[in-house]
Amino acid sequence: MSDGVVLERRWPVLGRHDRAAEWLRVWADLGRARRTIDAYALGLAEYLQMCEREGVDPVTASRAHIAVYVRELTERPSRRGVNVVSIDSGSGLANATIQQRLVPVRLFYDYLMEEGLREANPVGRGRYTPGRRRGGHERGLVPRLTKLPWIPSEREWAELLAVASKEPVRNRVMLALAYDAALRREELCSLRTDDVDPAHRTVRVRAETTKNRLERVVPYSASTGVLLSGYLAHRAGFSRARGPLFLSESRRNHAQPLSLWTWSKVVRRIALEAGVPRFSTHTTRHLCLTDLARMGWELHAMATFAGHRSTDATLAYIHLSGRELADKLNKGMEHIHAWRVAALTGGSAVGTPR
Repeated sequence: MSDGVVLERRWPVLGRHDRAAEWLRVWADLGRARRTIDAYALGLAEYLQMCEREGVDPVTASRAHIAVYVRELTERPSRRGVNVVSIDSGSGLANATIQQRLVPVRLFYDYLMEEGLREANPVGRGRYTPGRRRGGHERGLVPRLTKLPWIPSEREWAELLAVASKEPVRNRVMLALAYDAALRREELCSLRTDDVDPAHRTVRVRAETTKNRLERVVPYSASTGVLLSGYLAHRAGFSRARGPLFLSESRRNHAQPLSLWTWSKVVRRIALEAGVPRFSTHTTRHLCLTDLARMGWELHAMATFAGHRSTDATLAYIHLSGRELADKLNKGMEHIHAWRVAALTGGSAVGTPR
């Protein structure tokens, strides 16, 4: 069954608009990640549903119709309950979610322009125009709010460590690697046995598992190496097969590759038990990069370590660390990275740093 048929079954509205279905098939044929295609299909399907309600042909829709869609997004109540209000959007959908919904609509109209079916894109995008007043910046259709990443306080981190220390060795080594090497969820869960180089204490993050298709090799600490060796010995007890590094130990999926969703559930359970509900699979990456900024790492070195194509994304951690405003903080932070790793891996240096 083709991806197009599956998408049209999930969102029947796509099957009623040939150009929309055609555009999604092009993206799927170009090898875009399945999750990306699903996200694009969701956003475009919601927009097409709005067009049908308004009696508008999406191929000829105007900026006024896009504005109607934006208004619906900003007024939509949260699925978590009618009393949930997002601070940044003034309603149930956060600013980042609204931006995400608009991306496939913008790309769809880019496609129609390339095919000669439209002269302009009604969504548009913010851009820089030389000579304009106020620095030449033209605001996008929806103002983009840029927030600093959230990281736990030292007290919250200690609570998480207390819970994590009771976890099976697989979960502990995954948390340690996620922090130590600043790995994204998919990068962590997709590691294979031959990606690990114990002799040099490095892991290879393959391009096909990364967000921006950039391969990189990142180091991990000696403490994490000890914990990883323990896990490999444990893993050999139920599977000696080469391939995915982290395996499920449940009866239902015994020795099968650990899925992204299973790992998310593990981290969610730990977060709730520790009383830190904001902690997620991405928090360890945010915390690692913030600590590297506090330690005085150069911007380009951090970007390479993180696998960022541009240093713009890395700058958020520089700002979050307060490095530019408090240089003296750096002098007392050289040990913080090693302390966190030791605490995660059950080393001796588990006391809160002074």
